[in-house]
Amino acid sequence: MNLPNANAAEVPENKIVGYLLSTTHTSGKSKAAFFGKHGFDVTNWQALAQALREHARENPVLQTDETAFGRRYIVDGTLLAPDGTILNVRSVWFITAETMIPRFATAHPLKRKDG
Repeated sequence: MNLPNANAAEVPENKIVGYLLSTTHTSGKSKAAFFGKHGFDVTNWQALAQALREHARENPVLQTDETAFGRRYIVDGTLLAPDGTILNVRSVWFITAETMIPRFATAHPLKRKDG
């Protein structure tokens, strides 16, 4: 199964600039180091937002569950970085019954698979 309504997925600027690419955010700075070393940066935050949308469209949902924020979808798979590196990433999305539109929550690197 793929993320429902992935073509309409929302990736808010503050999630990218203020979190994933923030070198000062307490829990985001390690993610900023990872994404930054592969060419993503705050001056072109839209590139990471677009890559995350593509990641959600092109990779299968690993797990779903109900939460207070709506149904959570966990997507594992590849994401193409600006430097040409193919990254192995997990992204998390929420969909509420009211909107049915996926809203980005977070992403982080996964260990590379051998073979």
